Amino acid sequence: MSSALSPVHRDRAARTALMLAGVLLLAANLRAGITSVGPVLGDIRADLGIGGAAASFLVALPVIGFAVISPIAPAVARRIGLEWSLGSSLLLLAVAIVGRSLPIPGAIWVGTALLGAAVAMLNVLIPALIKREYPSRVGQMTGIYSAVQSGMAAVAAGLAVPIAGFTDAGWRLSLGIWAALALIGFGVFLPQLRSRHSVAQTAVDAGAVADTDAPAAPGRVGPMWRSALAWQVTLYLGLQSTIYYTAITWWPAIEHSDGLSVSLAGWHQFVFQGFGIVGSLAAAALLHRMRAQSGLAAAAAVLAFIGIGGQLLWPALGIVWVIFVGTSGGASISIALSLFGFRTRNHVQAASLSGMGQSVGYLLAAFGPILVGVLHDATGSWEGPLLLLLAVTVGIFVTGCLAGRARFVGDRA
Repeated sequence: MSSALSPVHRDRAARTALMLAGVLLLAANLRAGITSVGPVLGDIRADLGIGGAAASFLVALPVIGFAVISPIAPAVARRIGLEWSLGSSLLLLAVAIVGRSLPIPGAIWVGTALLGAAVAMLNVLIPALIKREYPSRVGQMTGIYSAVQSGMAAVAAGLAVPIAGFTDAGWRLSLGIWAALALIGFGVFLPQLRSRHSVAQTAVDAGAVADTDAPAAPGRVGPMWRSALAWQVTLYLGLQSTIYYTAITWWPAIEHSDGLSVSLAGWHQFVFQGFGIVGSLAAAALLHRMRAQSGLAAAAAVLAFIGIGGQLLWPALGIVWVIFVGTSGGASISIALSLFGFRTRNHVQAASLSGMGQSVGYLLAAFGPILVGVLHDATGSWEGPLLLLLAVTVGIFVTGCLAGRARFVGDRA
């Protein structure tokens, strides 16, 4: 018997490889267009003549977009199909990245808003894609794509200033170059637009059970917004994202106030992102072995508590606390995104939970850095903000323990 693969098996292997490459490229596009802004924000302000308040709003605009667009993403996917929704979002992302870099009045605002909308669609629908394509490896695949997301975020932030200094185009080239990554992702994902999963099939899948060991799915799960478990998942995502976005916004200033140089505080941000990758991969290695994720979520919350508390009490060991908080953040986002698959029975439900979770969750996360900044301005100290973040980690611990329990949205308690 010949050992050569049959045409059917070759096609299946090719589709599997393309799907994996597509998922990883989708992940790579989630944060590069966002983290590339911070390092050149000073150049943007000087060039456009905008003040600190406007600059803060520019940084927050994509996260606000996540909150606004996330609820409608599942409905769009049901209407035009999951693949077409993802592919169209990549094209919109490329257009948005180029558009915000053009020397046209108002282009940076319109482009940034469109970027937030495109990334919001990807944020919501990638967990649904993973739930459908890898139902028995949700945690593992989510951890891997979270690590790719974190890695590209670090690369984009690290290259922003060197790219800006490469030509006279400056920050415009530094931001606009990431459109190429979105176009590459679209090219690799293009074959999936001819997938057998049509819009009609998506509707049929709504009653399918993704996990073979799960009991039969009910005909209707009911509105996610009335589910206590859905709210636990949502708050877990929002609270852990609050720590992440506050850390990337204010942690260098906190360390600088404790005597660290600006350049060293910047290097600590790279360490923070690097250990975020470590946390994501560690979570990926553990999640697929667990039926319940409460213990892992609790452990990640404890790491964040130690890191924030350590910075408050022993700031001289700042690099240690950055490692704790970074590792916790990487693990927590992998857990949070995995819960969209673990707590639902199929990819349609996963998309609905993802839409709810990321809408409310990212709205909460958008206000976190603002509240920390206001509290610092009011008190003139970082002690109050750090105590507030410690309280947030307690909330992460509680919601993580509740959301991590082995049950499904729609089940009776």
